[in-house]
Amino acid sequence: MSLILASNSAARKAILTGAGVAFAAQGAEVDEAAEKTRLLAEGAGPADVAQALAGLKALAVSRARPGAWVLGSDQTLEFQGRLFDKAASAEEAGDRLRMLRGHAHQLHSGVALARDGHLDWTGRDSARLHVREVSEDFLTDYLAAEGEALTSCVGGYRLEGLGAQLFERVEGDYFTVLGMPLWPVLAALRERGVIAL
Repeated sequence: MSLILASNSAARKAILTGAGVAFAAQGAEVDEAAEKTRLLAEGAGPADVAQALAGLKALAVSRARPGAWVLGSDQTLEFQGRLFDKAASAEEAGDRLRMLRGHAHQLHSGVALARDGHLDWTGRDSARLHVREVSEDFLTDYLAAEGEALTSCVGGYRLEGLGAQLFERVEGDYFTVLGMPLWPVLAALRERGVIAL
């Protein structure tokens, strides 16, 4: 059976590729900003938003790809009860990291499987990340090394790269931090015959 990842995220592609899952990737046409605004106005929390957006992405692609299983995924960052979007610039990412310095925040990763325009399965997982008291010198060097790549991830860091040095500890699943709770996804794909048992 064919599987389509409703995302062009390099991290999510790498997660599935590393796990040996065959898939094609197609970005989803979803107005995330408008949907987030709607969901928050309806009282959704940051974890709910991640799961809902994953479902909307899966549905958007599945309507155009009959018969295929479509995997949607989304991630939100929660700090002190507030949801944060990806930074619009490297400077904004730096300001966010300064705000997170010495504190814990949560990453919520939502996933959904859809087929023929219907949601078949959803899941989510959260991780708690503790940012160490990084020095301004380290942060300056980090921001210069990462550059505009800081705007491609919601926290302004890539745990699989230099960003690992920002943390004193992480509570939760590594793949959830990268943007997709892999173990539940693999189980759901096996149950549906998309990958071998």
